[in-house]
Formats: sequence, structure tokens, C-alpha cells
Amino acid sequence: MEVPRPYYRPRRLRASTLLRRMVREATLSKDDLVYPLFVVPGQGVRAEIESLPGCFHLSVDELVREAESVAELGIPAVLLFGLPERKDERGSEAYDPEGIIQRAVRALKAAEVPVVVICDVCLCEYTSHGHCGVVVEGQVDNDATLELLARIAVTAADAGADMVAPSDMMDGRVRAIREALDAGGHQQVPIMSYAAKYASAFYGPFREAAQCAPQFGDRAGYQMDPPNVREAVREVLLDLDEGADIVMVKPALAYMDVIRAVREATTAPLACYNVSGEYAMVKAAAARGWLDEQRVAMEILTGFKRAGADLILTYFAKDAVRWMGE
Repeated sequence: MEVPRPYYRPRRLRASTLLRRMVREATLSKDDLVYPLFVVPGQGVRAEIESLPGCFHLSVDELVREAESVAELGIPAVLLFGLPERKDERGSEAYDPEGIIQRAVRALKAAEVPVVVICDVCLCEYTSHGHCGVVVEGQVDNDATLELLARIAVTAADAGADMVAPSDMMDGRVRAIREALDAGGHQQVPIMSYAAKYASAFYGPFREAAQCAPQFGDRAGYQMDPPNVREAVREVLLDLDEGADIVMVKPALAYMDVIRAVREATTAPLACYNVSGEYAMVKAAAARGWLDEQRVAMEILTGFKRAGADLILTYFAKDAVRWMGE
């Protein structure tokens, strides 16, 4: 009996590397990447973060050197997180014009490092209680926090930040920041909003790196509940209405359905954050020889693009560019 041959053979276009490249649907580029950096007080500090192998706590002088290496690789942007010299109930160093982030931004601009400098806007690294806002009677007070977030954004922009990225998940913070930036003469500074940020267990290594674990309770009262996706779309649309220029989904790996839902709901630029726990899992498994770090990391990053992300914040950024051979 003659076996019928298939009329169309999808394998034809998989036969060689060049053919596969020609018909590839999702393409990862260095232009898609943002590299997070942690800046700390001191001089000459370059201390590897145990839970984030290959990532470092950097003093301002070392931060400039690291950002220069990022720029040399062609990565277009860095995202700055700061660890203050002191913490207090209101996280005052976050909006101090002489705070760690403000000094870091000025140093990067003075050195003319050719990267987009994005500043995270939140209070958690700076507060003694570790929460992302002002605590009143044991609860994070949403509206009392808005003024402080706006002050963080303005002082960062005053220092020369190219973009601000509120990650606090307070209601109305994008509008408060936009109005404060505009009033301060920073109409040109865009906002990348952590619009759909979930109360996730994937943040563990970051909380060690940024020394920002809550001292009581958790952040489930203001970060999103992981089972929800329609709510994420609503959050994104609210932030866009308030003036966000770029919206973000965080985390990314377990939330690709959310990335896709947001992509289908808006044409606005969409970022996702390949967070610390996602990075650390791959690093730990690779260190044990359980998987191929390069192939797995690139497959994950490409998956974010396939899901609809335009930008990817990732600790793999430098390695990814080298692996891409760009």
C-alpha cells in the first residue's frame, strides 16, 4: 500500500540555520534589553550579590565603569536601584537631592555614558519597615505616599534621569508623578510604569540584593494577586490614562499570558521584568549541570518577545548580547 505523501512539508523551512532565521517570527535584539544595576554608598565597591551570581553591589565610581561596559555592548538602557546610607520611616533618602540614586545619575551624566538612565521610583529600599509607602497605623497609606513618590521622580529628573519607573503599585501614582514632573519642567521625561506588578515569590533574591524585605506583613495589599489577568489589563489602561509612556508586567516568566493579554489590549510600548528569582533559578540549575544556561536563558527571553513584550528588563542582558554575537 502506497503511503500518501504530505502536500505541504513545514520541515522545508527548518532545514538550515539561514532558512530558520528568514522565517523567524519573534526576534530578540540587544535593543530590547534593559540592565538593572544596584548602587551602594562607598568608594571602590564591587561586591558580587550571592543570590544573583554575576550581579554586583556597586559604588558610584564602579557604577560608572559598569555602565560604560553596558554601553560598549550596545545595551541601550540601565535601571538603577539604590541602597541608602540610612533608612527611616518615610524613606527620606529616596527623595533627597543628595541621595545615592541622585548622585549616581549625576555621575553617569558627567561621564557622558551613552545609555538611557532609568530610575526606579519606590520607597521600599529606603524605609526602615521595608514597605513601598508611608505606614500609618500598621497599614500602607496610599494617598500619603503619592507626594513622596512624586518627589523621588522630580529629584531623579533634576539630577538628569532620562526616565522614571514607579514600582510601588499605589493607586494614582502615575498621575501624581506626571503632574509633578511637568510642574518641575520635566515634561520630556517619560514614565515607565510597573503597571501590573504581582505579589510574587519570585522576588526573593532581589529583596536580598536591595535589602528591602518587609519587616512586617507582606505586600499583597497593594501588589496584584497572581491569579488575576483581567485586573492587569485594567491596571495598564488606568496607568496609560494617567500618563504612562511605557507599561510593564512583572514578573515575566510565569506571567506570559498576562504579557499577551496586555499586548492585545494596547499598542503602547510594553516591557516585562525577568525578575531575580527567574534569573537565579537558571543560574543555580546551570551551576549543577542540570541545564544549558545559554540555551535556556535565550529561550526564555525569546519567549517574552513572542508573548508580545517590546522591552525586557533582565539580569541576563550582558550575557544575552554576547550569546547573540551582536
